[in-house]
Amino acid sequence: MSVRRVVPNVRSEAMPENRAFYGLLGFEEVMNQGWIMTVASPAVPTAQVSFMTEDRTGPVVPDISVEVDDVDAVYATVRESGAEIVHPLRDEEWGVRRFFVRDPDGRVVNVLSHR
Repeated sequence: MSVRRVVPNVRSEAMPENRAFYGLLGFEEVMNQGWIMTVASPAVPTAQVSFMTEDRTGPVVPDISVEVDDVDAVYATVRESGAEIVHPLRDEEWGVRRFFVRDPDGRVVNVLSHR
């Protein structure tokens, strides 16, 4: 299994303000679903930050998202380890398959693959 990208998720109620601010740093909006907006570097598209008002189908706003090439394999490995699954593996309507797991410091990690 391999990691494709890691994206910090920032809980925010100031989407337009963050779009403008991070634009000053060279980021551009690449996704906006109303409750989540992602900005990315045009030069390095995997350099991203997401801003979330909520997680539409998850119980909490995850602290980070980790995109992997095989989410099912990672889910099996994580379950076998005994780590706390916060949100079960499922397919989401916006084209990802994902689950949430809690890391040793209590942070929630959204692990996903695009379908």
